[in-house]
Amino acid sequence: MNTKEMIAFVDLHAQHAPILDEIHAAINEILSNSSFIGGTAVSQFEAEFAQYLGVQEVIGVGNGTDALWLALVANGIGPGDAVITVPNTFIATAEGITRAGAHPLFVDIDIETANLSPVALNEFLANQCAVDDNGHLRHVQSGTRVAAVMPVHLYGLPADLLAISEICEQHQLTLIEDACQAHGAKIRVNGEWKRAGTFGAAAAFSFYPGKNLGAIGDAGAVVTNNPEAAAKMRELRSHGSSEKYIHTTHEGWNARLDAIQAAVLSIKLRYLDEWNECRYQAAQWYRQGLAGLPIELPYEPEDHQHVYHLYVVRTEQRDEVRKALLDYGIETGIHYPIPLHLQQAYNWMNLPLGSFPNAERSAQTILSLPMHPYLSQQQVEHVCQAFKSVLSDK
Repeated sequence: MNTKEMIAFVDLHAQHAPILDEIHAAINEILSNSSFIGGTAVSQFEAEFAQYLGVQEVIGVGNGTDALWLALVANGIGPGDAVITVPNTFIATAEGITRAGAHPLFVDIDIETANLSPVALNEFLANQCAVDDNGHLRHVQSGTRVAAVMPVHLYGLPADLLAISEICEQHQLTLIEDACQAHGAKIRVNGEWKRAGTFGAAAAFSFYPGKNLGAIGDAGAVVTNNPEAAAKMRELRSHGSSEKYIHTTHEGWNARLDAIQAAVLSIKLRYLDEWNECRYQAAQWYRQGLAGLPIELPYEPEDHQHVYHLYVVRTEQRDEVRKALLDYGIETGIHYPIPLHLQQAYNWMNLPLGSFPNAERSAQTILSLPMHPYLSQQQVEHVCQAFKSVLSDK
């Protein structure tokens, strides 16, 4: 059943083709006025993305990692503090924490959603943390002040923000959302849909090219409803300056969003909901075509709207299946093969295999199937048929 045409994991050519004239026109306009850093294109995108999300402030930055760092620093989190997150994420989540001078603390995931488990979070706070004489919650082993929780909306599915928000309020912890994979995702609250990225004190978005809303290079943004925090982030992203050559802090950095990326993002933002609907349709074709196979399909909780940045299944025969699918001309991925606590970069945390069973099991079994807005029903059916053939041979 081999096919001559490779089914790409992500097809940016197909996604850009219908809007290529718009992109070229936007780039040519920036070339003609030579406004490459800041300017109208950046402020326009910030305003449009703020309106799309329903937030007061959007601060465009160089990438999602910058966004994570700025979201933390602007909310007063730094040296001596700890931030709780999950181990099954891209390293940028933890890098943002350490770049802020804080200490990452990992909590296990819910195996069905692959997101931060509120149950595990409660257990961690009860069993591994204690309130000190000053009323601060501290992680007993490291002695750090537990300052924030950073759930990751992995693969485009929002974490259980209602439960996590309640826990944060109970323990006076700052909620910072890693929404880098969740552009347009929603949670229903009291009958009304609310977008991921609008629940916490701030949220970080990445616009890496393969994201649901992707630039044509690196780009990111922080969103918040706090004008003071937004002002601080605008200074920090531009060398600690709000006025040229006047620097108010030595903690600044070059973390600016450039105008070409902002202009492209403004164009793509107009298509985001349509593209997300296409991803959702492809996910339903997968669900129908893979039904009944001995694999675990993505779980979408009630009142959560997944945007399928990635379509991730789980199978105990992951590596064999992945190799066999490639023989059928089907590209796949693994997001992410090694949890952070088992990476060499975090050896210093002394968290051996078995520390986070759900995250570890997930890493050993996950397989990301082709997913993008221009994935056709025929292509999905081919992937499903190939999957069936591969598993029948096992």
